[in-house]
Order: sequence, then structure tokens, then C-alpha cells
Amino acid sequence: MVNYRKILVVINPEQERQIALERAVKVAELETDAVLTLLLTIYDFSYEMTAMLSSDERDEMRAGVISQRREWLDEILTPYRARGMQCEVKVVWHSRPFESVIQEVINGKHDLVVKATHHHNFLQTFIFTPTDWHLLRKCPCPVLLVKEGHWQRGGNIIAAINCSSDDKEQQGLNDRITEEGMGVADLLGASLYLVNTFPGTPVNVAIELPEFDPHAYNEAIRKHHESLLLSHAERYQINPLWTRVAEGLPEEVLPDLADELKASLMIMGSVGRTGLSAALLGNTAEQVIDRLPCDILILKPADYQCPVEAKSTEP
Repeated sequence: MVNYRKILVVINPEQERQIALERAVKVAELETDAVLTLLLTIYDFSYEMTAMLSSDERDEMRAGVISQRREWLDEILTPYRARGMQCEVKVVWHSRPFESVIQEVINGKHDLVVKATHHHNFLQTFIFTPTDWHLLRKCPCPVLLVKEGHWQRGGNIIAAINCSSDDKEQQGLNDRITEEGMGVADLLGASLYLVNTFPGTPVNVAIELPEFDPHAYNEAIRKHHESLLLSHAERYQINPLWTRVAEGLPEEVLPDLADELKASLMIMGSVGRTGLSAALLGNTAEQVIDRLPCDILILKPADYQCPVEAKSTEP
């Protein structure tokens, strides 16, 4: 949220309460001269299939729908504009919402995307890749996915990092997550916890090797991760009391930690896997998001290359 002055808010027309807008306003209030852009993506396949209408008539009908939606968004923004907040409105006719968001990010050079999220059941996740997942994988700027609840001054923020990786990209991402967490915590007057997880003893090893001591193995791994995390925290002058090392898979451990610490925000990284590697390996952030009780801010590596081409989002 530090230096996030151009904020793109993804509007959900099916929700009465626009929690993404509420959160974006909170972020904008932390910055000077911040500008909010409300983006609403709409599409009705029946308009494309109406054979009785000419192309010009279909275009006119789409323009009418877009105009009505703009008026609705302008009405929503009235109280915020009255407070002097800079707000813009953009309504786009597009069959793939995530593409319209990313194209607007590229064209508008936005610093942050704010979007409300909801639970995706297993069947939906398996058959359809939700818009949230596309944004986590492909959006070139940070994405803030928000849930029900309110931000308050104070409280706790979690920066989830992977200290055990030798990959330079991941190490750079660790630094970015930590620095972002420190900046956000400072703005909100919150406490920042650095969190790192590690896998437990492989079950097959414990079964196949009777002399294997899983307790000693776990303790050795824990101490190794604690040493790495403390070394990382020391670089940023973060007190060891504000660090946590937990055993288990991130998607299982991180939501429990967020609940235990009553965190209002978790900051994570996503390497942005797409295609076959995404299908086989997945991304930790995607697996965590449904179980997480708080908002989540996703950052990409500094050299991330967006796979979506820039195109105009104007109707």
C-alpha cells in the first residue's frame, strides 16, 4: 500500500455492499493525491446472438447498458467525491473479466488492484479457474483481495515468506514482501509478524526406516528454518518476538496463524505460474485464499512479465 496512488477497484454488480471500494478508500486515505478508478466489466451473450438486430443496433444497446451502469457507479461515488476524493469510472464490455482488469492495469499504469473475493468450492475451482486465480497468476501489479470485515488502526499484519529457498527470484520476493509489510504496518500503526512454514517428516521415510527419529528430524528442520528467519528479520531490524516458524503445509498453517494472531491482512508472493506448471504445481496463494479469514495482498517478483497483451478497454 506504500506509494499506491493509482488504485483500480473491481466492482461486483451482484453485491449491494462494495467491500472492495470500502477497502480501496481506506488505502487512498493513507496516500496523498490518490486516484480511485472503479472498473465494472459487463457482458451479455444474448446481445451477441440476437439475429434480428443489426450490428449498429447491437452496439447501441450495449452503449445503453454501459451508460446506465456508469450512472449507477457515479451515484455510488457521490459521497466520496463530496469528501474531495479523486474518483473515476470505467465500464467495459468484455467476455473475460480478468483480461479487462489486466488490460486496464497496463493501459492505466495502476499501482494496485482491489477486488472482493468469495469462497470457491472444490468443483468450481477444478472446472473453472476463477477470476481471482487469473489475477493472482497474471496481474502485473499487486492485488489486494478483500473479505468481510473492517480495517482498524493497530492489530496485526502477517508477511508470509519462504526463507529456505535458494532461488534468487524467491529471495527477492521475500525482501519485497517484508518491505511492503513494514510500510503497511507503519501506515496502519499495526504490528508486523514475519512467518515461515516448513514441511513435517515425510510419512514414507518414518515407515521405511525404523531407526529414523522423526522428532529429532523435525527439531533439526525447525531450528534450521528459525535460523534462516531470524537472519532475515535481523537484516530489517525486526525483533525475534515478531517472528513465527510453523510446521506444516502453508495452505494449512497460514490460515490458522492468521486466525490465532487475529490478523487483518496477510502479505504473500506469487511467482505467477501459468499453463501446465500451474496445473501441476499450483500456487501457494491460490491454495491459501479460500481458508484465510483476513484480506490478502499478493505481490509478484520485480521482473515479472505479464502474459496478457495490452489492449484498449474502451467500448
